[in-house]
Amino acid sequence: MAPKGKVGTKGKKQIYDENKETLSFYLRIILGATVLYAAITVGIFYHSTTFWSWATLIFSCVIYALAYRSMRGMAQPTFSEDGSLVDGGIDLNMEQGMAEHLKDVVLLTAIVQVLSCFSLYIWYFWLLAPGRAFYLLWVNILGPWFSSDSSSADAPQEQNEKRQRRQERRQMKRF
Repeated sequence: MAPKGKVGTKGKKQIYDENKETLSFYLRIILGATVLYAAITVGIFYHSTTFWSWATLIFSCVIYALAYRSMRGMAQPTFSEDGSLVDGGIDLNMEQGMAEHLKDVVLLTAIVQVLSCFSLYIWYFWLLAPGRAFYLLWVNILGPWFSSDSSSADAPQEQNEKRQRRQERRQMKRF
């Protein structure tokens, strides 16, 4: 059962602390997945390492770097000259925020990277990320834009014409 009342707000210090924890958690995920992939693919199965193994390692490192730098930039705190916290940055744990999508990309990449130690075909699951991006683009921007009726602008004019005809008929009945 959902709690009643107003949702509590977070203070600057709480956002700052939670952002630090969130960034360190995702950094541990990134490093753990990359080290595990490198140890298994390059270390143990070095004799069967191909160009694609190296390409996927570089691809995942680029994705991790972009996502982590974006999250770190969003969570950048602002301090005053005396060292007190002025702004804790954007809350990375906010629902429906851009940070949520970046965290999803990091988790998807980490899962796919670790599972790809067994087969490089697992990397096809990474196509879920652009699919999700296209879905969000369609639902939030393109879909409403394409499905907006141009007749909706004509509807008020049509109603006005009907109203005017009705008024004319009433006036004709009076005379």
